[in-house]
Amino acid sequence: MRNAARPLSMLAMAVCATLSPLQVSAQQARSPAVVEHVAWSRNANIYEVNIRQYTKEGTFKAFAAHLPRLRKMGVDILWLMPVHPIGAKNRKGSLGSYYAVRDYKGINPDYGSMDDFKQLVRQAHGLGMRVIIDWVANHTAFDNPWTVEHTDWYLKNEKGEIFPVTYTEGAEPEYWTDVTGLDWKQPGLWKGMADAMAFWVREADIDGFRADVSAKVPLAFWVETRAELEKIKPVFMLAEAWQPDQHQAFDMTYGWDTLGLFKDIAKGKADARALKEFLAQPKVAYPEYAYRMRFTSNHDENSWHGSDKEHYGPAFKAMAVLAATLPGMPLIYGGQEAGLHKRLEFFEKDPIEWKDIPYASFYAGLLKLKHDNPALWNGQYGGAVKVLETGNDKVFAFRREKDGNAVGVTVNLSGAKQQYSLPGSAAKRTLAAWDYKIDAAKPSAAAR
Repeated sequence: MRNAARPLSMLAMAVCATLSPLQVSAQQARSPAVVEHVAWSRNANIYEVNIRQYTKEGTFKAFAAHLPRLRKMGVDILWLMPVHPIGAKNRKGSLGSYYAVRDYKGINPDYGSMDDFKQLVRQAHGLGMRVIIDWVANHTAFDNPWTVEHTDWYLKNEKGEIFPVTYTEGAEPEYWTDVTGLDWKQPGLWKGMADAMAFWVREADIDGFRADVSAKVPLAFWVETRAELEKIKPVFMLAEAWQPDQHQAFDMTYGWDTLGLFKDIAKGKADARALKEFLAQPKVAYPEYAYRMRFTSNHDENSWHGSDKEHYGPAFKAMAVLAATLPGMPLIYGGQEAGLHKRLEFFEKDPIEWKDIPYASFYAGLLKLKHDNPALWNGQYGGAVKVLETGNDKVFAFRREKDGNAVGVTVNLSGAKQQYSLPGSAAKRTLAAWDYKIDAAKPSAAAR
């Protein structure tokens, strides 16, 4: 989510290093966790869809026309940003924030009807893709019916009034003036929210949820609710959080750690040494079964911090290769395959330009590489990273192996041609600026 110019997720990253691995292990030991993941997620990727901006029409039907193209590219999981009606009271901009939910069981009429949405899900399923939707459980729009029907479910100020969501933990305060916070001390809220989530799984046959600012909601709610959802069908759950304890309820958490490294490397502020240190001495310990989402952009990053052109420039492909081959599940933000070189407006209509799609084959190669090679699969289903010495801090190389399958990746992390060597060979090799080389057990799957 974000309604402010600086996402809360970055505030969370500031305290990431305060948890020691021992503290993390103690947290994990106290509660059950998501150890086994639904089979279709094990070598999957995820693709974020902003329905408003995806097409000029901004509708489910218009987006559905892209499904065959996305499946051909190799997309597995579609994550749809919130599909609910947006609040009118205290709205930001002319269209408002997707994350100011007015009705948890409704559809944004700008996007189409509930039948249109159900048809989109059916079409995606027919092509072999899965669909998860964004879920905003921390707050609602000021004109959500719950503010009248269930006033006790909301946080109140000293005057007994609902008030804007406010965060003051970071260096700069955040005031989300178009949303008001829910009071998770109220048992009725737990039942109401769980019922709304079950509605979408039961009635629309979706395959799971991406939970906005999930760590702001009691973990016990997510654990209990997932158990109830699983009685309907197996689901996939993505937490917008970095905390390891979220894996008690969620399959996957955000890899903001590598996002920061990718941006620093592209700007020349870091090189292979930073990646080596990250892998050798992680600041936070995650269990083997934890999926970590690897990405170069998403809706928050693009709208509030910069486009791919601003962040990466000519390093774009090199960073995308790392996101797709390091341990974790790669995310593609809808439009990146078309070269999304602008920041999409958050509260206004600002459609993606699809004149041509220059990176479609590039991403198709990377996604096929992951599908075909167990060494690159997610969580415990993939292989560990073995960093390889290259004799050059501007060149990063690693190898992953699983069940006899091996994938080697070498990336030039600089804007100049570099020479390097790999263990077992004295031969000098050369990579052009920001170039990369991938060697897989199945040559046809190599992403070039």
